[in-house]
Amino acid sequence: MPGGAARWIREAQHTLAVAPDALPELFPAVGRRCGRGLLPGAAEPYGWTVDDAARTLLLDAPALRDGELPARLTEVYRHGDAAERRGVLRALPLLDRSGRLGSAALPLVHDALRTNDTRLIAAALDTAPGTPGYAARHLDDHAFRQAVLKCVFTGIPLARIAGLPDRTDAELLRMMRAYADERRTAGREIAHDVEDFLATHGTGNLPAPARR
Repeated sequence: MPGGAARWIREAQHTLAVAPDALPELFPAVGRRCGRGLLPGAAEPYGWTVDDAARTLLLDAPALRDGELPARLTEVYRHGDAAERRGVLRALPLLDRSGRLGSAALPLVHDALRTNDTRLIAAALDTAPGTPGYAARHLDDHAFRQAVLKCVFTGIPLARIAGLPDRTDAELLRMMRAYADERRTAGREIAHDVEDFLATHGTGNLPAPARR
């Protein structure tokens, strides 16, 4: 981090400890105060950035861990720019690691999946080290399948989708095959990770679609 950034984060955390309502003021300042570069080992365009991590630290403040957390997440997401929204989405798996968030933040995931911003879509479906993916944990089967297809159509690597092997069922495989067949018929290329997905899951028994 640039000089002073770590100190600023500590001060911001202390501020939130006594004044949680300061979050909407502190959250937009993160990029300017902490920087926006990639974290070590992260790669463009979907890797974690310094401001992603710093915003996660702010959202994980103990003073925000109460029944108001979903409302506070919604506030900074709705009023934030793309980087701020990405920061909220990145934080969800960590905030939910104890199960205290539950499905309350799913509207934010659905909002991100409706956009054409591939960095938001990838952040909504990604995970953080040591945690299950938030979307993989809480999206219903239909919504998860549609999210996977959205990644395919927008060129987001399937490797960015947390929980994909566990959430793959017969219906998702059918949809992916139909997509690949359509591309072949039209004489168009198929992404390598789609081919790999079909090769990996094309044999053996998969769970039947859940009844809803």
